[in-house]
Amino acid sequence: MPGSERQREIRRRRKRREGLDKLKSRLKKATQSEKGEIARKLRAMTPGAEGLIHNWQLEEVDR
Repeated sequence: MPGSERQREIRRRRKRREGLDKLKSRLKKATQSEKGEIARKLRAMTPGAEGLIHNWQLEEVDR
């Protein structure tokens, strides 16, 4: 049995948080085109991506 739905949900959240941490650390040295790619990946990764893009100041790069 793969585990309860709650455990799967927690595992997905932890994995998503790890991915976000990696993207945020790469953001410091990223070029303009890499920042656009990070914004694209954020949208694919999480439903709250638009808020993160705003907080990480990627709007002007993404458009």
